[in-house]
Amino acid sequence: MRVTMSPRHAGAVSRSHPEWELPMLIGHLSDPHVRPRGQLYQGVVDSNQALREAIDHLLRMDRQPDLILVTGDLVDEGRPDEYEVARELLDTLGLPYLVIPGNHDHREQFRAAFADLGYLPGEGPLHYCMDDYPVRIIGLDSCVPGAHHGHIDEAGLRWLTETLASDRSKPTLVMLHHPPFACGIPYMDEYRYLDPGPLASVLDRCANVELVLCGHVHRPMLRRWAGTVVCACPSTVTEIDLQLHPAAAPSSHAGPRGVMLHLWEPGLGMVSHLSQIGAFAGPYPFA
Repeated sequence: MRVTMSPRHAGAVSRSHPEWELPMLIGHLSDPHVRPRGQLYQGVVDSNQALREAIDHLLRMDRQPDLILVTGDLVDEGRPDEYEVARELLDTLGLPYLVIPGNHDHREQFRAAFADLGYLPGEGPLHYCMDDYPVRIIGLDSCVPGAHHGHIDEAGLRWLTETLASDRSKPTLVMLHHPPFACGIPYMDEYRYLDPGPLASVLDRCANVELVLCGHVHRPMLRRWAGTVVCACPSTVTEIDLQLHPAAAPSSHAGPRGVMLHLWEPGLGMVSHLSQIGAFAGPYPFA
C-alpha cells in the first residue's frame, strides 16, 4: 500500500506500473448519517438501512467497483457507537474503501474508528494520498472542528501542493466533504467551503486532476471549477430540497437516493454516472 499522509508525514510516492494503465471503476457514496442501532436519522428515516440498500445496490451492479469512496458525514453525531455501526456496514462491501470526514463527524472518533485501515494520519487533519490504483486518490479533511462550514488551513494546502507536484502526469481524483462553490440553495450555502480561492489556485496548476468529489449538499451537482470539474454525490439517506429562493426554509425528503460511479479509461479520461437506488418498472426492450 502506497499512502501519503498529512503534513507531518513523508512525501508522496509515485511509481510506474503497467497495471496503472488499466480501466478503473470508482463507486462514490456520501452522507449516510449512520445512527446508533435502532435509532432513526432526524427521528424519521432509517439511515442505517438506507446505507445497507446503497451497498447492496453497488454489489448487484453488473460490474463491481474497484474502489469505494465515501465523502463524509459517515455518522450523524460523531459518537463511538455510530462509528461501530458504520464500520460494520462498510465492511460488508468486501471491497476496498476510502473515507474522509464531514461536518457531522468527530475527527478523533473518526480517526480511531478507521485507524486499522492504515491510510489515516495519526494526528492532525485527516489528509492522505492513496497511490495504489490507476487513479491517484487524494483525501482532504475540509472540516473545521466545532463548525459546519469547510476550510483547509495553510499547512494543509502546502501538503496538497507538494503531493500534487510529486506526479503531474498520473490521473488524480481529489475528494473533500464541502463543495467549494455556492450552489444557490441558501441554507446550504451558509455551510459550504468558505474562501475557496487558495484551494482553487493549488488545483488550477495541475492539469491531471480529473475530478474533485464532494458531498454535504445531499444532491447531485456539477460545476466546472479550478481547471477541473466538481461532482457532488447525493446522500444515501435524504435529499436536500432544491429551493433557490433566498428566503427558502430548510427542508428535505427521504429520496430519491443514489450513488455515483466514476469510470476511468486510459486515453479517454473520466466519465461519471448517477445510479439511483430503488425498484423501478422495467427492464424494457431498448429501441
